[in-house]
Amino acid sequence: MFTQIFFLYCAVMILGSALVAITRRNPVHAVLMLLLMFFHMAGLYISLQSEFLAAVQIIVYAGAILVLYLFVLFLVNIREEMKIDSLVDSAWLGRIISAGLALILVSIIPAFVLGEKGSWPVERIQELTHTKAIGLEMYTTYIFPFEIAGLILLVAVIGGLVLAKKDNTNQTLEG
Repeated sequence: MFTQIFFLYCAVMILGSALVAITRRNPVHAVLMLLLMFFHMAGLYISLQSEFLAAVQIIVYAGAILVLYLFVLFLVNIREEMKIDSLVDSAWLGRIISAGLALILVSIIPAFVLGEKGSWPVERIQELTHTKAIGLEMYTTYIFPFEIAGLILLVAVIGGLVLAKKDNTNQTLEG
């Protein structure tokens, strides 16, 4: 009973803090809401008896990724680089894309619940350790998306360096 209540609490807090994070105009407040969401996701992993993922969630996401977000926020002046008011006008496009992604997610859930399309049986997952099961899935079934994610992160790092270099050259020319 307690596990179900804790699971529900974490799920509601994850959804609530994610919604608050995307509706804040102040980027620092959005990052703080993301931090709250990451901690509740770790709690959700603990309630699912996946302690390794909870530790990774806190160390990698709540630690490293949020520091990276704050570093980028302080490095790039968002208000000058992006016209925030022009993005508000196209909010309907974001709503349509979000609704489409939600429909896709809802259509996928029965496959996982019912065990369709090659999903692992619970007995197989329980006989493996969490780390070994994650490693086998990630580096066999999902190796291509894993590599694509690595390339996207590489492009993001190069883009951040280019933006930082552009800011530094403008400051040295003006100063």
